[in-house]
Amino acid sequence: MPEAGASGRKSFAVVTVAATAGSVPRAPGSKMFVYADGRIRGTIGGGKFESLVIAEARAAIEKKKALLKTYPLREGETDSFGAICGGEVTVFIEPQITGEALYLIGAGHCARAIAKLGAECGLFVTVIDDRDDLLVDLPPAVTGISELSPRDFITSRQWQSDEALVIVSRNHQIDREALAVAVEQTRAGYIGMIGSQRKVRMVFDDMRQRGIPEEKLSRIYAPFGLDIGADSPAEIAVSCVAEILAVLRGRPASHLRIK
Repeated sequence: MPEAGASGRKSFAVVTVAATAGSVPRAPGSKMFVYADGRIRGTIGGGKFESLVIAEARAAIEKKKALLKTYPLREGETDSFGAICGGEVTVFIEPQITGEALYLIGAGHCARAIAKLGAECGLFVTVIDDRDDLLVDLPPAVTGISELSPRDFITSRQWQSDEALVIVSRNHQIDREALAVAVEQTRAGYIGMIGSQRKVRMVFDDMRQRGIPEEKLSRIYAPFGLDIGADSPAEIAVSCVAEILAVLRGRPASHLRIK
């Protein structure tokens, strides 16, 4: 069975033995779950064959594209990898497409508005804040985490290209320390931080003094959001979520009107 992760999201692929010929380790219909981090449940035969399929499945998860591939399990063929079973196995690798994920550092007014809209847009939303009282009445689809500091949470994860990290805590010290580790997460699809132009410049200057190179800072969306003149938390949420979706989906965020 697939596993549940933070906010119910865990990327995985279902690998099914679709067809066989000759002597093979498992019959058609045998299945294995492969998770994005390489862990598996079940088996399709083990050995070098299975390790190759696991690598293909992880790549398929990243690309979000299904794959049908045949592996010869006999010596002497061009695509052989040393197996001596004598047959061949065709496997169907089917990534389970999950919605993009949004992780919010902070649970204040703006963060809660972003979390609510993000969840309504189908994102898997997680809010990280040490104030338990602010996490008890989050929208049902939003997960709250209070036991980890922002720094520990950010560094403990294996970030993916369809995940967004938004730093919108209650003070600039928390934002700054979260950003200091967030800039190292090069696989995250989006990293944004709230703040005025002045605050962002001050935080970025601090990052430079810590030796963080300019190319890492250039990946940060700060201040985050599309320029719609947002003022209230709800408007800020619209601005932020729209930018996140555009970046994660590789869209230009331009007008759709017919010119």
